[in-house]
Amino acid sequence: MTPGDPLFSRVLVANRGEVAVRVIRALHELGIEAVAVHSTADADSMHVRLADRAVCIGPPPAAESYLRIPSVVAAAETTGCEAVHPGWGFLAENPAFVTACEENDLVFVGPPADVMARMGDKTHAKAELAAAGVPLVPGTERATSLDESRRAAADVGYPILLKACAGGGGKGMRLVRDPEELEDAYASATNEAQAAFGDGTVYVEKAVKPAKHVEIQVLCDASGNVLTLGERECSIQRRHQKLVEESPSPALDAETREAMEAAAEEACRAIGYVNAGTFEFLLGPDRSFYFIELNCRLQVEHPVSELCTGIDIVREQLRIAAGEPLTATGRAERRGHAIELRINAEDPSRGFLPAPGRIERFRPPLGPFDRVDTCVEDGTVVPPYYDSLIAKVIVWDTDRPATISRALRALGELEVRGVPTTREAAIDILRSEQFQRGDYSTTFLDEEGALLPALSGAAR
Repeated sequence: MTPGDPLFSRVLVANRGEVAVRVIRALHELGIEAVAVHSTADADSMHVRLADRAVCIGPPPAAESYLRIPSVVAAAETTGCEAVHPGWGFLAENPAFVTACEENDLVFVGPPADVMARMGDKTHAKAELAAAGVPLVPGTERATSLDESRRAAADVGYPILLKACAGGGGKGMRLVRDPEELEDAYASATNEAQAAFGDGTVYVEKAVKPAKHVEIQVLCDASGNVLTLGERECSIQRRHQKLVEESPSPALDAETREAMEAAAEEACRAIGYVNAGTFEFLLGPDRSFYFIELNCRLQVEHPVSELCTGIDIVREQLRIAAGEPLTATGRAERRGHAIELRINAEDPSRGFLPAPGRIERFRPPLGPFDRVDTCVEDGTVVPPYYDSLIAKVIVWDTDRPATISRALRALGELEVRGVPTTREAAIDILRSEQFQRGDYSTTFLDEEGALLPALSGAAR
């Protein structure tokens, strides 16, 4: 490779929707051809149109298209791709997919299969990170039977969380407030985990309450160099899935921030991590923090880190995958404040029920320091088969109050007609007293949702 040459000549994007559009744009900016895969439901999608080539890999159900490893690998091989970018979701954290790519001489843009497998087993990941000195939530460190769960709960004290050993997104997770709830919660958690991940095992964690969900973005090269890009505050959630993210977190002081970034950096070296990843932590009211899990992929909320650091994380992923070293290590420089609002095709007044349909009109905000990552336009059909995310509105300003004001202005300009969305809910959240103060936790919507007009169905 000589200076000025592209990192790869052609890369397959093994995903759809907004993340596929995001990755394709990064590839084109680097002079790399992009190959899209799509189901028959996505034949007219934006990511298919933007790609240089596109391959249909199956019918609408994800299990018959985006999750079929042989079909995705065959699409990369037949189009002459050198690498595969998985985005997030689908096969992004599947070590078998990483191995299949490697066996077919395809560079996987992400961590090695063995690291992904170890970190994908949450109980194993906790054990490895405990050995690296990263603080953990009190609980069990392996798959736990019902009787073992009873003993562990008695040791750490109620309330506890039962959590699936595999997977994420809140599947297989149950809050247990007292001993009488444990047996039923254990049965439902294990059944849901088995259905979602093919693995019904669970483990026990002490429920930290009130808690904030704070994560650290990292970039690591193959030589063991690590760059941390600060934290993201992700406590505004519904069904354990994030709705609003911001950076920096209003809950952290400089000392706690450095402790969290140092813990993530040390963990990266201890486990041999490579490429982009995110360490998720719970932050207690006394600023004690505890490791939850490591996401071995690009995160939906990565733009807030990009706006505060000026670093294009997707480009860095591709550079690392091509064998290039990081140009900076330690702590990335940061400036200002950024907020991301996820716009989902959902009805907040009906418990955030997914609302597929046709987008009749889509008009993004166009103000200064507004960024909109999306896969929709006028006439786009939001299918019922996949995640409901249709756009992300991300804004930056010099401080948090100014960023909130800018975010409210941007949401006010955003126009989406044809399907219900979370836009009004995002406005209500930003206007709430708790968010304005930065004094909110992961239970914000459970406790305050009834007071928000968009969630209660009240007219404005």
